Amino acid sequence: MLLVGLAGLTLAACQSQGSSDPLAGFGPNPALPKPQKPFLLPQVGTPKVVGWPAGATPKAPPGFTVTRFAGGLDHPRWAYVLPNGDVLVSESATEPSPADHTMKGLEALVAKLVMKRVGAVKPSPNKIFILRDADGDGVAEVKQVFAEGLTRPFGMALVGDSLYVANDNGVVRFPYRDGQTSAPGTGEKVFDLPGGPINHHWTKNLVASPDGTKLYASIGSNSNIGDNGMAAEEGRAAIWQYDLATKGVRSFATGLRNPVGMDFEPVTGALWTSVNERDEIGADLPPDYMTSVKDGGFYGWPYSYYGQHVDDRVQPQRPELVAKAIAPDYALGPHTASLGLTFYRGDAFPAQYRGGAFVGQHGSWNRQPLNGYRVVFVPFAGGKPQMPAQVFLSGFLNSENKIQGRPVGVTVAKDGALLVVDDVGGIVWRVTPAK
Repeated sequence: MLLVGLAGLTLAACQSQGSSDPLAGFGPNPALPKPQKPFLLPQVGTPKVVGWPAGATPKAPPGFTVTRFAGGLDHPRWAYVLPNGDVLVSESATEPSPADHTMKGLEALVAKLVMKRVGAVKPSPNKIFILRDADGDGVAEVKQVFAEGLTRPFGMALVGDSLYVANDNGVVRFPYRDGQTSAPGTGEKVFDLPGGPINHHWTKNLVASPDGTKLYASIGSNSNIGDNGMAAEEGRAAIWQYDLATKGVRSFATGLRNPVGMDFEPVTGALWTSVNERDEIGADLPPDYMTSVKDGGFYGWPYSYYGQHVDDRVQPQRPELVAKAIAPDYALGPHTASLGLTFYRGDAFPAQYRGGAFVGQHGSWNRQPLNGYRVVFVPFAGGKPQMPAQVFLSGFLNSENKIQGRPVGVTVAKDGALLVVDDVGGIVWRVTPAK
């Protein structure tokens, strides 16, 4: 504890702090400051986790109400809404690998202590829960284990009578029929994904194409900027496509450091993803982002960021790849840990929210002041993101900058409510227009 505090104070003295503007580094053409030279340690914020006081909730804009859809969960990360309105929630957590040499020495020790303090490191529950609100009162009166014995499950997708689940090393399938409340066993392996022994960014998300013919899996990098060697990055920092008919797997897009949220934009049908960018070149650089994903597209990592801005820490350089790097569509602020992404297709919210994107920003640990810890909304028009963005759900940090919760997955319930998964709080929040 003392070591973390001293490290934070030392770094605060030698590194410039980031902007206090909550929406700095947002938009299609964000201002990109000059990179700072990396220091011995990353800049560290050390917020304390205090949890939610009795009766407290996140804060939504006027005209909305926030309630607890379900609580008492063990590090919930992602939610998936089934056709009958039941909600599946995956429970999983980071378990550090001794093979991961992304950080070394004192840097690694400080990072490990900080991540543990903010509730990001713990034994993984490895379960999926089912939540059911049978009486329609906005509270799940059924909360039970749907599947267990998994390997850090995260993303889920239903196609026909098959429920696909992304473990940290591959995708498995469970037979599913409408209304069932459990899935025996640990699932049938469908295809492998890059896993251990390092598995630095282990969260594997999964979405099905609108026509139900393909699955898309997101796979994060094994390091910050290739620190474990590029051989350890084989198949990673990418989105893969799996053809359900042919069982063929291929790389769909690459150069995405840690793509997590994925959804299909309602107007164009394009696949979009939210991406966590690299660290240690400044408190305001580079921004996390969301972008449409082009088949065969390369998005820069690790050789460049936000298009063709070269990261000269990476050696050897690959100028031929940098020349092909695609600039993202929309920046989401520096070090916000933008994880959740969902387009609003419901009709319960006011018209200005329909078709726009909600993004769950889990929050920074290596920036001062802290950034993220909120859900933001980005309006869309004609299939393209617009300015300005809006802080839609806040209060995950209290008035003393202590952590009450951290948003991860965001999705839209069958009745049009917005559901927000809070891993530190162990809660699924429900946001609806006030009656």
